[in-house]
Amino acid sequence: MHLPFIRSVKDVELRNQKVLVRADLNVPIKNGVVTSDARITASLATIKFALDAGASVVVMSHLGRPTEGQYVDEFSLAPVAQRLGQLLGRNVPLLAQPEDCPSIDFGEIGLLENVRFLAGEKSNSAELSQRLADQCDVFVMDAFGTAHRAHASTHGVAERATTACAGLLLDAELKAFQTTLSAPQKPMVAIIGGAKVSTKLEVLGSLTDIADRIIVGGGIANTFIAAAGYDIGKSLYEPDLLDVAKTIASRVEIPIPVDVMVGKVFDEATPAIVKAIDNVADDEMIMDIGPKTARAWAETLIDAQTIMWNGPLGVFEFDQFGEGTRVLAQAIAESSAYSIAGGGDTLAAVDKYSVTNGISYISTGGGAFLELVEGKVLPAVEMLGRRSA
Repeated sequence: MHLPFIRSVKDVELRNQKVLVRADLNVPIKNGVVTSDARITASLATIKFALDAGASVVVMSHLGRPTEGQYVDEFSLAPVAQRLGQLLGRNVPLLAQPEDCPSIDFGEIGLLENVRFLAGEKSNSAELSQRLADQCDVFVMDAFGTAHRAHASTHGVAERATTACAGLLLDAELKAFQTTLSAPQKPMVAIIGGAKVSTKLEVLGSLTDIADRIIVGGGIANTFIAAAGYDIGKSLYEPDLLDVAKTIASRVEIPIPVDVMVGKVFDEATPAIVKAIDNVADDEMIMDIGPKTARAWAETLIDAQTIMWNGPLGVFEFDQFGEGTRVLAQAIAESSAYSIAGGGDTLAAVDKYSVTNGISYISTGGGAFLELVEGKVLPAVEMLGRRSA
């Protein structure tokens, strides 16, 4: 994995400068209240750094998927502005338009309303990109979770701003991936879960070149189990990718579970039954790995020096099918290996099983996480590299 040199916000003069920070504040909101402020908290370091330096700071972000160019109350960042203000201990006014940015004094902060209310955001229009660039002396890209999108607020403004640099969060994310993917300490174990092999095919292909073992979970695992010749009942899998699974398994160690947890219907109340891998009935679905497998796989993590985790091993939302994920999550936390975890479901599992403190780095990215593992260039990162050259 090669990343270009990117100038950090630490290397830029911020005093008495107008600073525009692109953060990822796309947080869950219910009844007008932020229900998880993890992404807001992750953005605080850069925001505080700029404020302490005496800059005029305006933060911008998207929220949800509104129809571009149309204001809708449901997707307003007003609740985010309130929560951000609580975390900072100061008032954070919500700015309706980019041209309102100059109203923020040096040493103060404002939050620009949802950038997806602005026509041209997703198409990376030159007009909107220039409007945003005109509001700042320094543009700081700190939204790793959207760095894989070439939007006006992530890419176009970085191209046109007088100065463009990476925020502290983006810088930390890229360094964590550099550690994990460029020259990982061996042995390296990757844990990849998800519903379909097709959605993680490039990820699996890239990891075969750097990982010593790949543990697969969810529907992905079912496809590999079927490819190994086992009956998986009515479990979710992709029959057209069986040959692909066999090819991947021939290039890297992908362990097959010796036992699994099955259920007859996909329901929170369905009983969990332990079955040997060669004893799954036609009317059963594999919903998790079994206890013997969980213990065995957890033990293999003891000797690992690098661990990458993206995706749960089973339907962990149902407690009776979450034991596999819980056991491996705790094993990762107890391991001395350098570990990185990312993806929405993965972070939910990290929270559910209280293993945050045991993981070396928790990434804020989902799509960006996967694209970096695939070896792709993130458009926003590439642009920052060009501006830093």
